[in-house]
Amino acid sequence: MRHMFSAMATACLLALGGNAFAQEAEASPTFDKIKSSGKVVLGVRESSAPMAYALGSMQKYVGYHVELCEKVLDKIAPKAQREYMALTAQNTLPLVQNGTVDIGCGPTTNNLARQKQVAFAVTTYVSEVRAAVRADSPVKSFKELDNQTLAASAGTTAVQLLRKYSRDHSTKFDVQLGKDHFESFLMLESGRAQAFVLDANLLAGVIANSKNPTGYKIVGEVLGAEPIALLFRHGDAPFKKAVDGAIGELMQSGEMAKLYDKWFMQPIPPKNAALNLPLSPMLKGLFQQPNDKPLEAYQDKDGSGA
Repeated sequence: MRHMFSAMATACLLALGGNAFAQEAEASPTFDKIKSSGKVVLGVRESSAPMAYALGSMQKYVGYHVELCEKVLDKIAPKAQREYMALTAQNTLPLVQNGTVDIGCGPTTNNLARQKQVAFAVTTYVSEVRAAVRADSPVKSFKELDNQTLAASAGTTAVQLLRKYSRDHSTKFDVQLGKDHFESFLMLESGRAQAFVLDANLLAGVIANSKNPTGYKIVGEVLGAEPIALLFRHGDAPFKKAVDGAIGELMQSGEMAKLYDKWFMQPIPPKNAALNLPLSPMLKGLFQQPNDKPLEAYQDKDGSGA
């Protein structure tokens, strides 16, 4: 069956004689790999709710970006067997870069440095980096965390943003790195850290699934707005066009907004708690006019991120 894509991809994609794989006449390393192996490898995360996380002992992977990846693959490689590979913020780029992973579905920030290693699809989420503290904490800003211990996950952009904040505001943080978000949150939960710094949506997900969801709150000024996107091998233009085309179709049809509502406004597993994070005007605009601009484009002088 021939699959329909958005205008941005229709002109360049061909169905290979009824084959399940959509591909350009130009060679695509990723499509070639998927076709020859009969499978597609999705890079996911174990502790990045609501974007990508594991459920239960069977390690079923769910989340906003996991489901997005699945919907994209329904369109561009529907007959390929799906293999899920758990990644961390530290090993995502190298495993995508070397082709071990065909498409990265975790919450990864698109920036210029990373674009030298991998390629990104159009932006599907814009995160705001803030801090989680205990509900009884008087802290309201990062300045009040001067000389305090802060937890952050290794490999996340929060680490660089904290360094920049320290330079710009003459503050000093003792930043302790967790290998993943569970370990970082445990530092806050156990009192070893006074705050956990991460994307606000991920903080909300960790808190909602914690032992005491009402015991924590998200505070502090926004350290940075960051475009989050699916990622894949660098230099594979046909695959990028196919992925962008599929996402564009989901945005145009309104299915993308429904997917957002499912994971950010409705109760999510395992505790059926709702994050109550409405679709932002910025992201709503990106659904209407998608682009793949990097983080640096969100740091222009007027702060618009356009």
